[in-house]
Amino acid sequence: MNQVKTIERDSVVDSVADWLMAQALAGSNTVPDLLHGCCERLRASGVPVWRANMSYQTLHPQFQGMTIIWVHPDNLEISKFPHSDTVSEEFRRSPQYDMLKTLIPYLRRHLVGPEALLDYPILTELRDAGGTDYLAFIIAFNDEGTDGMVGSWATDRPGGFTDQHISSLMRIQRRLGVACKITIREQTARNVVSAYLGPKSAERVLDGQIKPGDGEAIQTALWYSDLRDSTEMAERMKPDDFLADLNAYFSCSAGSVIEHGGQVLNLIGDALLAIFPVGDQFQSEKEACQAALAAAIDATRLMKDVNAGRATPLRFGVGLHLGDVIYGNIGTTERLQFTAVGRAVNHVARLENLTKQLSDPVIASAAFKDKTSGRWHRLGDFQLRGIGRETTVYAPRAG
Repeated sequence: MNQVKTIERDSVVDSVADWLMAQALAGSNTVPDLLHGCCERLRASGVPVWRANMSYQTLHPQFQGMTIIWVHPDNLEISKFPHSDTVSEEFRRSPQYDMLKTLIPYLRRHLVGPEALLDYPILTELRDAGGTDYLAFIIAFNDEGTDGMVGSWATDRPGGFTDQHISSLMRIQRRLGVACKITIREQTARNVVSAYLGPKSAERVLDGQIKPGDGEAIQTALWYSDLRDSTEMAERMKPDDFLADLNAYFSCSAGSVIEHGGQVLNLIGDALLAIFPVGDQFQSEKEACQAALAAAIDATRLMKDVNAGRATPLRFGVGLHLGDVIYGNIGTTERLQFTAVGRAVNHVARLENLTKQLSDPVIASAAFKDKTSGRWHRLGDFQLRGIGRETTVYAPRAG
């Protein structure tokens, strides 16, 4: 009879493993989804998981890794930890920290009863919350053990985990590790592509637009900005200080573009090309131009805040235009760039260059101005290099 029960339980656990593999191959889930679904299915199979924890590193410009905690019945907590050269005190006091140093793959602790051993702070916390048994694990993604994930299972079942429960968890967590590795790798690829191309361009590339010539003609509001005196700054400043100033400028400019729904296409030295496509994020020319104008106004406001504590203020100009561009891949098969090209791109760059001789940091073409509301000041007609006819230029006015 016991053998029959064991076979039945193994069959159910195998179904959990099959589900994990199917989710990994489909690529439709996130790591939190995988942990949540796995825990629910383990409980349904008779493994009394009450709490599960998993942490792993990722490649992302804003954070170094993630920790996911699931607690029965349906509580899922996700924490992102920032980039740091030091290990947090909380992790230093965890079982997994010692396990990584000693290369011990598993560690079990009874939380109650005569065999209880509460030699880490987390164990006391779990005992006080009703936990009775704890199993920590490490799963390496490479032979060196430099990449992988750490985690734990806990139960509140009286008497803790049985030997059969432990055996089932050992079997499942390897499958969970494989599914998570595939999912983490895919998410890391998306993080990297998105960080370097922007989320919308990244979606197009990951959907298969990776050949030279892949692209389309679109109408868009265009933004082009440039930091003033950057060459002189680079020559006289320490590299770290110059990069800090450059990033402060991009935080104001690119940050405002992204905040208002625009796409940052290129960071060309200290210049920035961005688009606000009509028919994509924005339903009309007016919506696109209003968003680009709001981004430019916000960028100048943010720069004033940055300059409030500086002896030498940072200055930049912004050109705004509305036109048609070709949006897609240019380059060779060995090196591609997903960007916008065309006459309108040249036009907006020439507009921005004009801010160097005018007193207004933000200027726009008539094509752009006519699609916005608000007050504008006509600055005059100018012959822009590479543009056949004179361009009437405007600057926004408050109020």
